[in-house]
Amino acid sequence: MSLDRRTLLGVAALASAGPALSPATGAAQTPQIAPADPTEVIRLWPAGAPGGDGVTVTPIVPERSTDPAFHDRYAEYTTDPILTVMRPARPNGAALLLIPGGGYRWAVVDKEGMDVARVFAAAGVTCFVLRYRLPADGWAAGPNAPLQDAQRALRLIRAGAADYGIDPARIASLGASAGGHLAGLLAARRDATYDRVDAADAISFRPDLNVLLYPVVTLADPFAHVGSRTHLLGAEATPEQIATWSLERMDWSGVAPTVLIHALDDASVPVENSLVLLTRLRAAAVTTEAHLFQEGGHGFGTRLIAGKPAEVWPDLVHAFGARNGWLTVSAATPAAA
Repeated sequence: MSLDRRTLLGVAALASAGPALSPATGAAQTPQIAPADPTEVIRLWPAGAPGGDGVTVTPIVPERSTDPAFHDRYAEYTTDPILTVMRPARPNGAALLLIPGGGYRWAVVDKEGMDVARVFAAAGVTCFVLRYRLPADGWAAGPNAPLQDAQRALRLIRAGAADYGIDPARIASLGASAGGHLAGLLAARRDATYDRVDAADAISFRPDLNVLLYPVVTLADPFAHVGSRTHLLGAEATPEQIATWSLERMDWSGVAPTVLIHALDDASVPVENSLVLLTRLRAAAVTTEAHLFQEGGHGFGTRLIAGKPAEVWPDLVHAFGARNGWLTVSAATPAAA
């Protein structure tokens, strides 16, 4: 099954539609209720996340939505990172690790997590939504703390491939905004950022496909997202730190196929972030593709783009994955009308 337009709009509507009016009578229909969260959750660190001796924060997950038709939550001060598993009705063997954004201040739960997972799960992809630790919360690893969680998450997914009905060689990563920066680190960095915990840590943490959605790439002015840089490195980040943590300064040789998605009218993370990384990817001979949309703004996920050019982005990811080994030919064949 592919992510055809009817699939995309139908699933997105679950999270966006408010009270509808009956076309026949004009009478108000029963308001839609946001779909329930999946109940299958994986704790990344059963014995506790590494380097937490100096951590005193208390986790919170506030709800920003006032509409019962959809959730808009964010996770702040996370101390027990988790993966929420969304299993499709008809799995096609592909898996997707979703890394939501939030400027490294928090991680959104729905807009770039659960909402996007529902769209891809409807097309047969087994999805894993990551709730990761934040770098300014006192973890010994500092800016490496979120990457520890991402590396551990990818390894756990690959280690449990048989249980999830997925191919361990077809695990993609999708990161949005600051989550796109984290997904870029997961793709490009070769160094394990934590000591081995169990047998899963002998497995590769490198994704087999990378999707970077309006990603934070450079931490250098004038195109940096200042909030992400501040929460990752602190307000007094040195030029050396900025260079070290900017994706376009990293070695991307040997990285899996990577697709970039950005709107030209993004006022929060300028499109130049994707453009500089596209140049770097091409120089490193990474199989890559970029989609730059006239309209979409920032943080659009899947719920906020109905009727806008960027609404086709899940279809484009699906097609890119089909061409580059993430999806099998049969899985990528559109369902009959």
